[in-house]
This record gives sequence, C-alpha cells and structure tokens, in this order.
Amino acid sequence: MNMIDIINKTKRAIPLEDEEIVFLVNGYTKGEIPDYQMSAWLMAVCLNGLNDRETFSLTRAMRDSGDVLDLSCINGVTADKHSSGGVGDKTSLIVGPIAASCGVYVPKMSGRGLGHTGGTIDKLESISGYRTDLPFEDFAGIVNKTGFSIISQSGELCPADKKIYALRNASGTVDSIPLICASIMSKKLALNADIILLDVKCGSGAFMKTNLEARKLADLMERVGDAAGKKCRAVVTDMDSPLGFCIGNALEVKEAIEVLQGKVKGRLYDICIELAANLLELSGKGTYGKCTAMAEEAVKSGRALAVLKETIELQGGDGRICDDVSLLPQARFKHEIRASRDVEILSVNAEELGMASLLLGAGRLEKGDEIDPTAGIVLEFEAGDKISMDAPLMTLYSTYCSDFSEAAIRAYNAITFRDLTSSALT
Repeated sequence: MNMIDIINKTKRAIPLEDEEIVFLVNGYTKGEIPDYQMSAWLMAVCLNGLNDRETFSLTRAMRDSGDVLDLSCINGVTADKHSSGGVGDKTSLIVGPIAASCGVYVPKMSGRGLGHTGGTIDKLESISGYRTDLPFEDFAGIVNKTGFSIISQSGELCPADKKIYALRNASGTVDSIPLICASIMSKKLALNADIILLDVKCGSGAFMKTNLEARKLADLMERVGDAAGKKCRAVVTDMDSPLGFCIGNALEVKEAIEVLQGKVKGRLYDICIELAANLLELSGKGTYGKCTAMAEEAVKSGRALAVLKETIELQGGDGRICDDVSLLPQARFKHEIRASRDVEILSVNAEELGMASLLLGAGRLEKGDEIDPTAGIVLEFEAGDKISMDAPLMTLYSTYCSDFSEAAIRAYNAITFRDLTSSALT
C-alpha cells in the first residue's frame, strides 16, 4: 500500500478501500506522508468526490486519530449543535442556553474563526475572564450544573482534522462536500453526544453558496451521523445576509444577550427558536410545535438567560454582562456610514461585510493573527428597508484601526441599493 497508488485511484475516480483511507489519514497525522502528496489527494477529491462509503470511512479514521470523549458522567441526554459557519452567527450562544433551560445537556467544543466567518471561542473570549481551556472534569461538572458549556477543542480530539484542515486551507481544497462533511462530523462524533443538530448555512456568507450544495452537505452529514448510531438532523438556514445586526466578537455577544433578554426579535431570534425546537424534539421533549413553545417560553421567562449567566460565571467570566451589556469591551474608534440619498436596500453580500469587519480587526487571515474583540459592524437595516437620505446605514468599530477608509468602502459596496429618486440600481 502506498500513497502514489491511492492518489492515482482517486484521480481516476476508483473507490478506495477502507484500509487505504485509514493508511492515508494515520500516515499524514504521524508525519509519514508529506504535504505535497496529501495535497494531491485532496485536490483529486475536490475534482472527483468520494462515495458514501469512502466518506464514512474517512470520517471514522479522522475521529479515531485521537480521543473519543466519554460523556457517561453527564446526567442525562447530551446534545451537540454545530453551525457550518457564517457572518454574524452567534446562534450557539442562544440555542445552547435555551435547550439547557428545557432539560437538555449541551456540552459543546468550538473553534476559532478564520477568514470572513467568526468563531464561537473568539466571541466568548471577549468576555472578561472567561476560560475556554477547561479540563474535561471541570467542563463536565459545569454541564451537569447548568446544562450548558462551551470550551475550545481539545488537542487530543481529531488531530487528523486539525492537520488536514490547515492543509486544505493552504492548498485551495476547502470547498469539497465530502471533505467538509468528514471535517465536521469527525469532530462531532469525537465529542460523542447522543444527539447532533447541524445548522448548514447557505448563501453569500457561507461555504455553501446554493441551496443545492447546502442540501447535499446536510443529507450527507445526516447519513454519516445515522451510520455512527447517533440521532442526527441537519437544518439548512439562510446566510445570504448577516445573521442579526451585529458582526464582530463583543458586539455579537451583546446581541446574543439581548435576544435572551427578550429585547431582540427578527430573523436571528426566529432561527434560534427553530434550532432549539429541533434539539428539544430530537431529545424527546415532545412534538415540534410543543418544543417551539418551550423554547419561546425559556426566553420569555428569563430561564435561558440565567443559564448563560451562571455558565459564564462558572467559567471565570463576568456574569454581570447579562444584566449590563455595556460591561463588554468597547471600541476606541467608530465611523458611521450614512445614506447619500433616499434608497431601498435590495440585498446584502454577507461575505463582503465579513471581510470588511476582518479589515477592522474582528477576524484573522492567518491562524496566529491577533483579534480586536471590540471590532466589527453594527447594521441599521435589513434587506427590503427604505432608508432616507442622511439616515445611518451602519457603524464601524475598532480599537486597533483608526483609518476606516478601506473597510468603509468595502462595507458600503456590499449593499445593493435601488435609488428611490430614479430607477437605477447602485
């Protein structure tokens, strides 16, 4: 068995045997297979794909490259919710506390952002004192107490995925449905919760740009989860425009808290209730309609916010932010963009807004880049809104960046307008 034969088989769309997939995953993880050979195989997968059996085998091999958690110490049904990534996506900070307040245990390990998509760990680390690097025993103890905890992914979980993902990012081989599926599901299966809910984002701000692509990924991940003996469901949600009005780490924590305070409704709230209801239904809490009502009541009563506050405090963070969001880090500089004439907002390119926030310091282009927790964008509109001349469109925030010119141009150009004084599109 050798890597040249494996590359050639995938290049010619000849299915690999399970043993060959285990060989390449283990060999690359141990450093026995060089980057250039693994890159060649990844590109062959991008061009020719993998069949279901190969995808299942790749997922298992990546899962088994490290530890698989034993969650039997948690006192009930465990559920893991994952998003495929997007702009302004702070749903885990809302859905987890809602589900936990309804009796489901939600242990979650998350990652950092790279490129235009944000990372849940970066958002949480904008909370003063919040620890994301807890030992497993402390993590499990918090989940047993509050029903919810998010920490950073352990170095012993899926080392193959960490190494392969970094190579995919550097070799232009990210956009392959089997590779995306194996990357996501290997981590989900290593966490080993009873239930897996997958939020597959679709649109300009997501990896999956079309509904067809998103549905293919969702269906494949469901089949992988079912084959592994998990209750697994994938829900496709829209990411053509940012989720909510805030983009950036501390700004998104603020908006998540305001949703749980009952102050913010709209698309973000609706998607979070939908995701929470799916988690509750999968966990045996009743029909989807009953679970929707339970999720709404958890927000209205304040129980979900109380879960978030207690969890933040147990992880070393300042829980007072749940009562006073002004205690979150505040940007030193800001720049307001106003409408130059009467316009109607036709569409918003979420990816371009994400890139604009990255220029402000809210994200990272390279893995080791520093993040400004205060940086980001607050929108004052949704698609379809009519904006009067000189009314605010958005505000840009940063502490490290005082020259907003490049980010402001990119953010403004992310919006497609209809000029209400003429028939022109801008």
